[in-house]
Amino acid sequence: MARTRAVDACPGALQTHQAADGALARIRLPGGALSSAQLAALAAAAAEFGSATLELTARGNIQLRGLTDTAAVAEAVAAAGLLPSASHERVRNIVASPLSGRSGGHADVRPLLDDLDRALRADPGLVALPGRFWFGLDDGRGDVCGLAPDVAAHLLTPDRAALLLAGRDTGVRIEVGAVVATLLDVAARFLTVRGSAWRVAELDRPAVLVGDIVATEAAGRTWPASTRPPVGWIPQDDGRVTLGAAVPLGVLTARVAQCLVALETPVVVTPWRSLLLGDLSEAAADAAVRVLAPLGLVFDAQSRWLAVSSCVGSPGCAHARADVRADAAAALAAPATGHRHFVGCERACGSPAAGQVLVATGDGYRPLRP
Repeated sequence: MARTRAVDACPGALQTHQAADGALARIRLPGGALSSAQLAALAAAAAEFGSATLELTARGNIQLRGLTDTAAVAEAVAAAGLLPSASHERVRNIVASPLSGRSGGHADVRPLLDDLDRALRADPGLVALPGRFWFGLDDGRGDVCGLAPDVAAHLLTPDRAALLLAGRDTGVRIEVGAVVATLLDVAARFLTVRGSAWRVAELDRPAVLVGDIVATEAAGRTWPASTRPPVGWIPQDDGRVTLGAAVPLGVLTARVAQCLVALETPVVVTPWRSLLLGDLSEAAADAAVRVLAPLGLVFDAQSRWLAVSSCVGSPGCAHARADVRADAAAALAAPATGHRHFVGCERACGSPAAGQVLVATGDGYRPLRP
């Protein structure tokens, strides 16, 4: 079903959203990738002009809240190299398998990620894409497929990929060298048929986006959605170590972010609101855990923090009927099975595709889905 609101108010680094607690900027990070210098710049901007926190989003992006000088924040983002296109900044929504090129997968999709981002920014027509439309690059492990991107490539071998629409296999097979062009063609076709739809799943006939490409395999396969990030000590294929760090409720303080900067290692923000700290020696990884765990980052895959998430809730959102972050934290004390996502209203922002979504009623919570 298409959305009734005609105006796309999805925030960016330049088009901010006026929330109850001040202006909110969303910085797109294709593939969730950040250098330590870029993380330092965002932490400094959050501390000087905002709430001194960085919110990790379900698309692997970062939000800065409570901003008092949006122009200064935009300048800081641009100076850090995180705003390569002012016109396309809200459409650079690309999620890639976070561990790709470091651990597992059929092939490293990071070169594809760079090529897709570059080609997307170079296409003037695609500036019209809704801010919620997003691309997926799955290296074969199925992690991104389960998140149901609007259009995605799922590697079947290092050289061949399946084309997916809204997380469903179309039966179309493409060579890896044609992935970028194919995904952008689908996005352009979406713009011609979308009407008031913002997402592929809202179309009556998503298959029309394939155009005249012939399907050679059976269509319809889907992948299970995961709500749990890769956490803990992850051996890389090259012998080094990636640390998976869960961030409780996706809220990273500027102070802890600055501690991460001191590692001088590449950072990946995952679509499960966690962090990957890559390319560490074993000694550096061990030291990092000893320093960062007491600061609140979670390296234990059995932690109950991995089973809860939430939207911002009150007082940050005027629509919220409860302080859902506080309620989600309090819920850790009660036994539960499965993942629980607490939201302040029926819009259910940031809800995962799996697990239970609990909506605040003003007098407790009710399930969003039967």
